[in-house]
Amino acid sequence: MFITEKEQLKPYQKENRLWQGIPGIEITKGGRLFVTFYSGKRGEGVGNYILLKMSDDDGYTWSPIIAAYEPKEPLRAFDPCIWMDPIGRLWWFWSECEGEHWDGIGGVWFCRCDNPDEKILKWTEPVRFANGVMMNKPTVLSNGDWLMPCAVWDYDKPKVIQSERKSNVYISKDNGEKFHLHGQADVVGRNSCDEHMVLELKDGRLLMLVRTHYGIGKSYSFDMGKTWTPGEDSGLGGPCSRFYIRRLKSGRILLVNHYHFKGRNNLTAMLSEDECESWKGFLILDERNAVSYPDGTQDNEGNIYIIYDRERGDRYGDNTENSTDAKEILMAKVTEEDILAGKLTNKNSRLQVIADKLDNKI
Repeated sequence: MFITEKEQLKPYQKENRLWQGIPGIEITKGGRLFVTFYSGKRGEGVGNYILLKMSDDDGYTWSPIIAAYEPKEPLRAFDPCIWMDPIGRLWWFWSECEGEHWDGIGGVWFCRCDNPDEKILKWTEPVRFANGVMMNKPTVLSNGDWLMPCAVWDYDKPKVIQSERKSNVYISKDNGEKFHLHGQADVVGRNSCDEHMVLELKDGRLLMLVRTHYGIGKSYSFDMGKTWTPGEDSGLGGPCSRFYIRRLKSGRILLVNHYHFKGRNNLTAMLSEDECESWKGFLILDERNAVSYPDGTQDNEGNIYIIYDRERGDRYGDNTENSTDAKEILMAKVTEEDILAGKLTNKNSRLQVIADKLDNKI
């Protein structure tokens, strides 16, 4: 059920949530920030739902939940992703499945807001377009194609289509009117939750990075995503967690990953000026433990917005003891100059901005 009415949203507001995490962020042409994440009951399982909120003052204040989507049990909604397309439309993606792990039934869905800067937001009806899970932003290629990173996780579930059990890319050649499975990569050591992203390099190759048990694996495509090389270690490292990579308006490449880490700490932004051959800058966004799952976007002026979670609060299950977890969704606003300096140099840059926080106890 897709919900936008104020009264119907009351059960989804912060006083009724026990945990939250896995966020995404976008900014409109008019400067409105949107943040999505998911929650529901006591952990990842039946009863999960996705949420959306926004800010019209650069993240200094945030709205209550303005939209929620919760499917009927036994399905759950999880791993939301928001994305501004080249036309200026806001896409809200999510995945559905039965139980904790994707089982081959639910797949990837979306709804779309064509005028996200308006006072009253209007959304299209939810549409299922792919098998698997998509939790990272699409990539728009130089030829105008859209590649959607939809993985069929490496779980041995009876209803999973075995031929699609890879890090897949779906393609749209008509600005999102139609999608179909385009290509597949198979990276050794992928940790079931592929969480992959695709980057187009200046020489025409596509680089796919995939979460693995050893950090981040990689695969290349020389034909715009139709076929992919055998996977290998990228050397980027990481504690087996989601990362974020994107080309910036300047041409540099931004990577947000854990650096010099012990577990999921030291979430760090870094830049490459040589197509991912080397990295520089290393601005620590948050050095604390249990900070994870970054997503990002960039505004028209070049400011970079990064969202992530801290201490989600989902690790207690049905334990009735009080949780001391922070249960925070946090944002950083930085510039390329900040990242290169390894510290904030812009007066408008900010770190560890709270976009949402739960104060309740389990």
